Formats: sequence, C-alpha cells, structure tokens
Amino acid sequence: MEEKVINAALLGLGTVGTGVYKVLKMQEDEMTAKIGCKVRITRVLVRNLEKAAAKVDDPSILTNNWEDIITDSSIKIVIEVMGGINPAQTYITEALKAGKHVVSANKDLIAVNGKELLDAAEASHSDFLFEAAVAGGIPIIRPLKQCLAGNHLSEVMGIVNGTTNFILTKMSQEGMEFQDALALATKLGYAEADPTADIDGLDAGRKVAILASVAFNSRVVFDDVYIEGITKISAKDIRYAKEMGCTIKLLGVARNTDEGIEAYVCPMLIPSTHPLATVNDSYNAVFVNGDAVEDAMFFGRGAGQLPTASAVVGDVFDIVRNIQADCSGRIGCTCYKNLPVKKMENAHSRFFLRLHVEDRCGVLAEMTEVFAKYHVSVAQIIQRDTLDDGCAEVVVITAKVREGDFKTAIEELSNRSSVKKISRTIRVYGK
Repeated sequence: MEEKVINAALLGLGTVGTGVYKVLKMQEDEMTAKIGCKVRITRVLVRNLEKAAAKVDDPSILTNNWEDIITDSSIKIVIEVMGGINPAQTYITEALKAGKHVVSANKDLIAVNGKELLDAAEASHSDFLFEAAVAGGIPIIRPLKQCLAGNHLSEVMGIVNGTTNFILTKMSQEGMEFQDALALATKLGYAEADPTADIDGLDAGRKVAILASVAFNSRVVFDDVYIEGITKISAKDIRYAKEMGCTIKLLGVARNTDEGIEAYVCPMLIPSTHPLATVNDSYNAVFVNGDAVEDAMFFGRGAGQLPTASAVVGDVFDIVRNIQADCSGRIGCTCYKNLPVKKMENAHSRFFLRLHVEDRCGVLAEMTEVFAKYHVSVAQIIQRDTLDDGCAEVVVITAKVREGDFKTAIEELSNRSSVKKISRTIRVYGK
C-alpha cells in the first residue's frame, strides 16, 4: 500500500529553517509509525535561490515567489521560520484564510499580533501553533495550554534568553566584566553581531508577553512588558550578590495578582538555593506555579538550530495528527479573560541598592530616615571601608516595597549631599 503523504511548505531557510529541514529528514523513516503518514517539504520560500540550493536535496523545491505556495492546494501546512513582522504576518494570514495550517517560531510577530493570527486560524478552523516561539526546544506552550490546563496559574518566570545567561554565567564564574563576557559570547556564536535584542532584554520581553497570555488566559502584548537589560551589571554587583547568598540572572516574570498581571524582564538577585540559580551558560529554564501542580520547572536548550527545530517539528506532527483525526482547530486562542496589566510603579519588589556615601557618623541614620518616609524597610545592609574617593560604599537589600515609592526615595536620596553616588539598583526576586 502506498504511504500517505502530507505536503508542507517552509518559509525561510536560515538557521532554524535548515534545522527543520534536517529534523524532518532525520524522522523520515519513522514518520508513518509515529503520525500515520509522511510529511514532505514540497516548497521552500527563500530570497536567494542560488545560495539556498546547497542546503536541500532537490533545488527544484526552492522558490522566491509566495504565489507558488499560497495557490498550491496540495500544500496543507506552512512552516514560517523567516522571522520579523512583515511579510511574515501577511503570509501567515493568507495561508490561514486559505485553509492551510501554520506553524511559526516568530516571537516578534506573535508577541505583538498573536490575537489577529489566532482569530484568523479560528475563522478557517485551521491550526496555528507556535511552540518554538518561546524557549527554543523546551516544551512550554503546549504544557501550559494542555498539561497544566487543570490549574489556575499564579506565576510563570524564568531564564528565557541564552545569550544573556551565558554572559552572566561568565561574569559570575570567572569574574569577567560585561563587555569582556559579551565579546566572548560573540566569538563563540552565542551573541549576534548586533546583540541589542538580547542584552537589552527585548527578546525575553517578547517571550514573557506570550507566556503571560497563555498562562493567565488574558492578552498581554509586548508593549505591556516592562523591560531592563543587563548592560549596567558589573562584576562588583555580582560579587556583592554572592556575599548576600544570591546569584544575578536576567529573569522574565509574569505574575497573576488580585490587582492585575505583572509582566517584566530585568536582572534580578535570586537566592543561590533556588533551582534557577544553577541554570548556567546558554541553557534556559521556565518555572511555573499553579494551585494544583504547585511548582514545576522546564529546563533545556533555549535556542539553537536543532533544539528550535525540534519544537517546530513537534508542532508539525501535532497538526498532522489533527488532520488524520479530522479535528483541526481543536485548541486555538485561550485568552478568554480581560485582565488589567499593572504599571510597574504599582508592582511590589525587593531591591538591591549600592551607593557611595560620606564616611562619617550619622549617614546611615539619614538614609533610613528617607527610607522610612517612603515605607522602605531595610532587610540587609553591608558597609565597606573608605574607598579611594573618600566615601564609604553601602549595600542595602530592602524588604518588599511599592516600586513607585522606592523610586521616589531614591530620587530624594540622590539629592542629599551625604550621598555621592548611587551606583546600582537591582530587583531581588521573591513572591
């Protein structure tokens, strides 16, 4: 009996696209046993036909014309791994309207216009899956939508950018300064030639928007997420954090509170005993808290050609099973709530504060007087000997405080003559 085949098109043949092509080839012999048929890539959309020819077995499947794909009724699945907002959004929307199923790894697009794409999928009873948009090869979108659907989730947080985690690991373990660690990450291929999206927290911010939307069943978009990067973190900050029993990580946090959703990305001190503190190098991990499951952690490679392709192909196989069972469009948009997203000034956090002050009696009392005025309670404090500039360095960790109040207290402190320099403020993770 002739094997059944489902045809698919691949949009993009860069790092991830090439990985998807490879993984589908690696799975070819077992596909029918796994999913009841074979998946065949019959078209690949690329910019440069000549350059792409060396990456595929049959160059005749290459095209630079979208019409060759959208008008081909034999193509049932479109795999979008080209990235960016446009023309990816146009292609995905047109594919869904044509009744084709779509798999995407496009976090930039989904974090901004995910609702529109999911609405288009629902209208045509098609599948739109995007597991690879968050945390590379780590399964997290499907577990949130399916395996953990019996929970009310209160928090999803973690390390969702491998480049920044590699940099902070080198700074922590080898005492490197930020620029040296970034240079090493670039040399080893962990950082792009333009690392802005990673080191400024933008990449992680897009992933947090997607995670929050899925976890809390309420739409959160990229502009809702408060973002700080790691460019100001120094080796000295990391040394003080260690002294206080903590590690500094760039964390993405989505928290469902009674007052609304908190969604932010920033470097944070996390207790060295927390499981995320031991997630190093380019690895990612996502920590989930639910009322039934309590705590669960998902750990693995958060990026890379084959790990990301693993997630994409997993979605393709899921769609094929749905086609086989005639149940496409089974799980679409899960945002049935309309929860507010809190402004960061109304969130409550603990803070690490490092500052230079006059080395004389009474200065600490002046500091605590200002803190008390704005309801800032000090949980831990370290004072060092006189520095080269004649000042004493003081490091403080506060109790939880409303962010707006803390910001006002810092502004008043910075205007005091006894305070010569506020070197750093970093949040401290805690529920």
